[in-house]
Formats: sequence, structure tokens, C-alpha cells
Amino acid sequence: MTVALRDGRRSVTSWCRRHTIGGDGAVAAVRRGQRSGEPGVLSRHQELELIETLRGCYPDKFGLDDELWTRQSVGILVDRRYGLPADTTDIGGYLRAWGLGPRQPTERACGLCVDAVALWVEREYPAIVHAAAEHRAELCWIGRTRLHGVVPAADVLSAVSVRGRVRFLITTPNVDPALPRDFLLRLSGAEGNAVHVVVDGSWTRAEWPRRLPPRIVLHPLPSCGR
Repeated sequence: MTVALRDGRRSVTSWCRRHTIGGDGAVAAVRRGQRSGEPGVLSRHQELELIETLRGCYPDKFGLDDELWTRQSVGILVDRRYGLPADTTDIGGYLRAWGLGPRQPTERACGLCVDAVALWVEREYPAIVHAAAEHRAELCWIGRTRLHGVVPAADVLSAVSVRGRVRFLITTPNVDPALPRDFLLRLSGAEGNAVHVVVDGSWTRAEWPRRLPPRIVLHPLPSCGR
């Protein structure tokens, strides 16, 4: 009976994670029906090449100042590599197609968790907002989306601040991925700024890094995996 319960819990957790990660990211050239040669627009080949260039790499590898990828740093890289002066609006279109951008808290929850998330937003989230303001900390939400249309498949780890700023890292999916410690440290920036982070069900608590600096505070969104 114990084994059956454990296996059932794993199945629910796995289903919740698959829903949370989703598969709403796609190559923009396919989704948007773009034509190469238009101002600020990459061809499908260029976009796939860009994704591979970004995969597993941080902006400082290319001499850029951002700790994580942003619309601005991606735009600079596109200009350098392809001679396409893409502005932040152009790059924002790619990021939205890749599944990045603000999402409602209930959109980050599976069907079994959505009521718990709605209650959490009403009862607990205001205290997190207050604590972040009191600590003069940035408040952001992090999670993963699955990017399709690329081989091998890619996961996009994203952090979206309450002001709408998007920072991300593209990785290759793992079977049991841990929440990368370096990703959280880079959210804090080179200056070591305080940051409060709401973590969705993409990771269980066991997959969170240990011994984070006090300036980085993690808050779990209700999830079947917790």
C-alpha cells in the first residue's frame, strides 16, 4: 500500500509538472508566419541558430553586461550576428512566441492546484508583496516552458518581475532537473540585490538549491509536488 501511494503521488507530481511546464513555446518564424528579409525579422534558420547560440550560455560569454538574457541583450546579439537592428518590440515578439512573458498565477497551476493557487493569491501573496517592498527587493515569478520546433528540445527558464521585466536561460531538458542555483544568483545581479522569488510547480522543493544567500528568498506557489 505504501508503494502504491508513493507511486500515485509521483504520478500526480509528474502530471502537475508537465502541465506547469507546458509546451506553449514555438519557433516564432513558424507561429507568426514571418518572412525573412523583413526589418527586425529572422529567418527560421537564423532563429534556430540563435536558440542554439543562447542554449546553456549567459550574456557575459559574449561580452554583454546582463546577468541573464533580456530583450535588450538578445537584440544586441542579433544585431551583431545578423546585422538586423531588431528593437525590443521585435525581440519581445520572439520571447512571447517562445512561451515567455507574464502569466496569471492560475495559469501556472494544473487543474488540481488552481483553487489552492487562487486562495494563496488572496491570503498569502499580499504578505510576500509587502515583505519584498520592506526589504527593497525585486519580486519576480520563475518557471519553465518547453520550446518546440528545435532539436534537441529546449526548456526555457524564465523570471518575470511584477513590472514585466523578462530574464531567461535556454537549457536542454533533463529527466529530474534541479532549479539552477546560478540562475537565482544571477537574478540578484552583480551588485547582490535583494530578490523575492515565487517558484511555480516546475520544481519540487527537493529540487531547490540549498544554502542560498539571505538576500534571495524563495516562495513556493501551491503545487501537487509539494
